[in-house]
Amino acid sequence: MTTGKTMKIDQFPEDVKQYLIPKSDGSISYRCLECKNESSIDRLLYTCPDCGSVLMLQDNNFDRLSKIGGETWRKVFDYRRMLNYQPLKGIFRYYEFIAPVIPIEHIVYLGEGHTPMVEANEQLKDMVGLNFYYKDDGLNPSASFKDRGMACALSFINYFASKNKLDNLLAICASTGDTSASAALYASYLADLVKSAVLLPHGKVTPQQLAQPLGSGAKVLEIPGVFDDCMKVVEALADNYHVALLNSKNSWRILGQESFSYEISQDFDYEVADKVIVLPIGNAGNITAIMNGFLKFFQAGITDGLPKIIGVQSEHADPVYKYYLESIPDKRRFKPVTVNSSVAQAAMIGNPVSMPRVIKLFQEYNNAADDLKIFIVQVTEQDIMDSMIIANRNGNIVCTQGGESLAGLKKAKTEGFILNNETCILDSTAHMLKFLTFQEMYFEDSFPPEFKIKPKNEFKNAPVLVRPENLKNYPERGRPLKGEELQKYIHEMSAEIAGILGLKAK
Repeated sequence: MTTGKTMKIDQFPEDVKQYLIPKSDGSISYRCLECKNESSIDRLLYTCPDCGSVLMLQDNNFDRLSKIGGETWRKVFDYRRMLNYQPLKGIFRYYEFIAPVIPIEHIVYLGEGHTPMVEANEQLKDMVGLNFYYKDDGLNPSASFKDRGMACALSFINYFASKNKLDNLLAICASTGDTSASAALYASYLADLVKSAVLLPHGKVTPQQLAQPLGSGAKVLEIPGVFDDCMKVVEALADNYHVALLNSKNSWRILGQESFSYEISQDFDYEVADKVIVLPIGNAGNITAIMNGFLKFFQAGITDGLPKIIGVQSEHADPVYKYYLESIPDKRRFKPVTVNSSVAQAAMIGNPVSMPRVIKLFQEYNNAADDLKIFIVQVTEQDIMDSMIIANRNGNIVCTQGGESLAGLKKAKTEGFILNNETCILDSTAHMLKFLTFQEMYFEDSFPPEFKIKPKNEFKNAPVLVRPENLKNYPERGRPLKGEELQKYIHEMSAEIAGILGLKAK
């Protein structure tokens, strides 16, 4: 099927025409992971009002999706790909599996979703010994995967505000950078309804990431501490004041991020049983969403099975890795860790908000697969940074978290979690331009000791100033060289550069 072609409704086959433009006829409720109580979505909830535990959104009529059948759903999604209809161009191509209660007219679309999968070149494949792709989520509007969840969360807020005749809502989040950029961007699109505020750990966000929420008009508040400290303050604000929380504790965020799984499924023609997904864990919202997304498609008969999922953590922030080191489930006890400085800033979280979701879905996923399909690996900061540099020297645009994914792929292969005939998809969660500070520190060998990173000489790079000894005059702004001076400049510069590059004369 040609993805670039567009069609009008009357050109589609009769058996899918009725499904192409969906109606908001779903039934969704909050469900507490601890006490199992259910709550209505008629109010904005982030934790259980009865016991305070983490919530997930559940589709109360999911069986209706399974009854339609996998073959029909595959046709619907493939034909929607050719439908020229803006609300369904992004993550809501999979509307029925994400948030079927949000009316189409309230969907916020800023170009998110359907990010490319770029196959690794032969050199990278040979280096790792596996066939793999990068899914470049840095090509989302705010340059990170967070836009998937934010599109869903702000679409719901848009609908919620309209339904309840609300305005001047304050949306707030804690962030290591990417969440704040995404939240501020999407809130600014709904400027007549929503204002945004973000809390950042002072001095622990790159200048590029700090510039994004400022540019979108958010109120940016920096506080001493790390992300976990910012999160505690934001949670207190959400518990005690009228604010809309936009961290992954917001269950609508998780629904939007499930689109990552749906896109991979569709891009591989729904054959995912022999695939392996590798991603950083961070606050554990993304791995939660990806597990749940693949489960939904499998349960609805859309895909042929469940892929393996490899969650990756740095040794500087590894609470999930340590939890699963215990092989006996009944003996596992979750303990937050104190994080150390990490180049994978978005993953530098010692007490993931979504840990209860991970524990629940980890078991459900493996049970559905009737096999162990989820693995957690730990990598070093050195491996993360080296892997980012190597990936980007081979045609990619991955961030430090993308480097963490590549480091995790290599570690998982060493551990025997990946077979040679399996195809891997690595999550590059953000664009490398957000993390130029760390690249600069690598090239200049200026990492503080706590990072434990020593740049390798073969990966360093720096500009070379070319000033031939025989040249006395150089062009300057407002004073270009002319005549013989210009000819001499061209001749001497060409000869000098040819010597540096080792060029041979014709």
